[in-house]
Amino acid sequence: MAKAIHMMIRVLDEERSVAFYEAAFGLAVAERLAFDGFTLVYLRNGAADFEVELTVNHGREEPYALGDGYGHIAFAVDDLEAEHARFTAAGLAPNPIRDFHREGALLARFFFVQDPDGYRIEVLQKHGRYR
Repeated sequence: MAKAIHMMIRVLDEERSVAFYEAAFGLAVAERLAFDGFTLVYLRNGAADFEVELTVNHGREEPYALGDGYGHIAFAVDDLEAEHARFTAAGLAPNPIRDFHREGALLARFFFVQDPDGYRIEVLQKHGRYR
């Protein structure tokens, strides 16, 4: 059986991105590997061993084109309203909370936020299949 271990995004500013993911999701640097031309920064928290891998290409000054193929990564939280308020207070500019229904039943409650490079992140209330 395969196990998901990380997702990777390219970022312009390592310090800015690490600060965002720490403030938003409590992710801390698990490992930082510097190479000629690029640095890999692995972020995680105690809730799971799945990691967000930041790739910083040295010398890159132009923002990355996100294209129309990237969707989002999602994080599940215990208290969506409290997290939304915390994000707002931290200046992370979350979108409004939305309810998503299917066949008359609540499927999901969520909001989206963008990281400093424009990657969309969904924050979901733990409920149903979203645990």
